[in-house]
Formats: sequence, structure tokens, C-alpha cells
Amino acid sequence: MSSGRRLGARWRRRRPLRTRLALAVTAAVAFVALGVCTAAFLEGRAALYQQLDLSLTQAARLAAKQYGDSPPGTASWDCRFLAAPACVQIVPADPAKDPAGGEGAYRMPVAPATRQVAVEDRAPFYTNIVVEGHPARMLTTDFLKDRALQVAVRSDSVETGIDRAARWLALTGTAGVLLAALLGYWVSRTGLAPVTRLTATAERIAATRDPRHRIELPPPGRGGEDEITRLAGSFNTMLEELEQSVTAQRRLVADASHELRTPLTALRTNAELLARGERLTAEQRERASMALGRQLREVTGLVNDLIELARDEEPQLLVEQVRLAPLVEYCAGAARAHWPGVSFRVRAEEAVVVAGVPARLSRLLGNLLDNAAKFSPAGAEVEVELVVRGGGRAEVTVRDHGPGIAEADLPYVFDRFYRAGAVRALPGSGLGLAMARQIARAHGAELSAEAAAGGGALFRLTFGAPS
Repeated sequence: MSSGRRLGARWRRRRPLRTRLALAVTAAVAFVALGVCTAAFLEGRAALYQQLDLSLTQAARLAAKQYGDSPPGTASWDCRFLAAPACVQIVPADPAKDPAGGEGAYRMPVAPATRQVAVEDRAPFYTNIVVEGHPARMLTTDFLKDRALQVAVRSDSVETGIDRAARWLALTGTAGVLLAALLGYWVSRTGLAPVTRLTATAERIAATRDPRHRIELPPPGRGGEDEITRLAGSFNTMLEELEQSVTAQRRLVADASHELRTPLTALRTNAELLARGERLTAEQRERASMALGRQLREVTGLVNDLIELARDEEPQLLVEQVRLAPLVEYCAGAARAHWPGVSFRVRAEEAVVVAGVPARLSRLLGNLLDNAAKFSPAGAEVEVELVVRGGGRAEVTVRDHGPGIAEADLPYVFDRFYRAGAVRALPGSGLGLAMARQIARAHGAELSAEAAAGGGALFRLTFGAPS
């Protein structure tokens, strides 16, 4: 039994889904067709026999009146002819009263049940018999006292009707099964067409490693609401996300390799220069050593930023209720120490509290302040403001008075490694703002950039409703 189940399971696994669905539909329709045809055959046969039995009952009543005084034996043997009157036979309850020859003298079969009907120990019954090679239907009844009355008529027409009905029903059932097989194949072919396209697309992507392929979907309003089409649409959406992810990874690798090439070259140069330290003066060695240390710090910071951005998600740290005003003041103080030539003016509302991770929020604000200070001229002021806008949304703005952001650069300022052409000579890797937006989105906030009125750039960090 277990081996049979294993063979069946192996067979199902080897057959395509389309074939299995067509076979399932065919089997279901065949089962229904067989049941309907069988029920129709049994019902039709019962109706034909019921009509014949009613005729036999009427013939038995007439025979009881006509042959009621006749002795035991065969009173009429006309049923051997088609469309002739019924055959009539009288059987006594006592076998001793049988005509000469005993039961052999009767032309229709006499069973023990016939004697029981004669003494009313058994109800009347019907029997299918053969009369001279022809089918007949016989009724054994107790219409006579102490005698059984047997009446038979030819049933050729009934048997012919039953055979004809059986043939037609068998033909109808076979045609229904064949039609079900064709419809099952058509349903499986059309119904699974999106799945077939989905499979082909997945196989093509696996073979080419190119996620740009898509599944063709029907136009809106033309059968585009079924589950298979929605699955294909979800698969296309997943492919779009995959394509964006792959593109972003490739761009990250390309940009990272480009950004690392220059500091690595400088590192190698300074390292080779220090390797020939005996040819350098003490001042030259100190300058090369300081440059090497500075470049190592830049590369280390760049690699750390790359690692954080490559995760594309924030680590799951402990979320706290953070008071934004002290945090902004702290970050501004750190920026003052790092940029002594730039003035930072802070205006904050004390009551603003948001849910977040203090260290990550400090990194976000620090990146915004460093970016503003980097583009501010000497002696300029960076304005930091924390307010609560309409709807209870906390907002932090950082505004500088530098060259500002060109209209063409606004859509790209938060992209990794993006640096406007006018500021490529300034220090930096182009990762600070990208990291700031990633941290903001992890905290349910939105970070945007715009050109400030009167010159300079304005960065706006908007949180949800404060707690």
C-alpha cells in the first residue's frame, strides 16, 4: 500500500500542473456524469416496470373473474405471442391438488413462494421469466381462495426500451467525459497561462540573471482582477524591487570603487614615501606621516559609512523617548567644536519629545550640521530651529548661507556619493546626507532639501506627532 502511494505521489510530481488540473476536471465531470446517467437509467427502468406491473395487476383482476372456477393448471397460454392477452396459471396451496404430472404440468415456473402466496403467508410478487425464448413479466397474487394466480405478459418492449436507454445514456456519458476532457484542457491552458508566463519569466531571470523581464498583464477591466493575475502583478512588483535593489548595489559598488581609488592611491604613495624614510628630512617624514594618518581616518570613515548604507536598514536598537531640544543643543555644541570658524544659532522648543534612538538621531543631526558648516563661508551663521507645526508634527530645520543647491541637483542630494559639480573639490565622500535620510526614515521621519530664501540651503526634518 505504501509503495502504491509513493508511486502515485511520484507520478503526480512528474506531471505538469496543467495536465493534473485537466485530469482532475475530467475525473470530476466523469464521476458526475456516471452518477447522473446511472440514476437516470435506474429511474427510467423503474418507471417502465411500474407501468408494466400496473398492467399485470389489471390483467390479474380480469383473470380472477374469468378463470376463478377453473381447476389448477394453465388456463391460458397466449402470452407466447407478442401483443397477445396474458398467460394465466392457477396453482393450489396443496401440491397434492396439482394436475397430473405435478409441477411439470405447469408452463410457468412454480416456486415454494408461490404456495406461500396461495395461503397468504407471503405478499404478491413480480418475477422476470422467459416464455419460449422471450422475456416476460409474471405476477403471483392471492386473488383466488387457497390458490395462487399467476399472470404473465411479454416484456419485449420494456426490455428494448431499457436497452435503448442504456445505450443512449452510455453514449451521452462518454460524450460528456470527452467534452469534459477538452474543457478541462482548455480551462487549464487558459487559466494557468499567467502561471506559465510567470514560470517562464522566472526561468529566464534565473538563466540570464537579468531582473528587467516582466510578465505581460491583461489591460485593466479585461479579466485583470482574478487571483492569478494579481499574483503576476505582485511578481512584477517584486521584480521591480529586485531590479532597483540590483541597480542600487551595482551603483554602490561602482561609486565605492571610484571613491576609494583616490584615497587608496594617496595611501600607497605616502606609504612608499615613508618606506624610503632615510632619504627624507625629519620635516618631510612628519608631513607624510600626518597625511598617511589623515587618509587612513578618511578611508576608515568611508568604509564604516559604506557598511551602514549597504545594510539598507537601521539596526534594531532600544527605542527611547528622546527630548529633541537638548539633543539639538548637544549636536550644535559638537559642531561648534569641530567647525570653530562657523557660528551656530539654535532656537528650540523644550516640550518636543519623539520616540527614537538617541545615538542614531545624534548622527543624523551631526551629518546635517557638518554639511551646513562645510558649505558656509568663514564667519557665516548656521541657523538651527526646532518647532511644532500644525497637526502636532515636530520639525527641525538646518539652514546655511552658502552657495545653496542648484535646481538640477535637488532630486539627487540624498543619493549615495552624489556631489554637485561646483563642490567636488571640497572634502567629503557624498555619503553623509544619504545616511541622514536612511536614519530619518527608520525613525518614521522625512528629510527634504530645498533652496533657502535669500540664498543658501535649507534641510527640513519632519517627525510624526510628538508624544
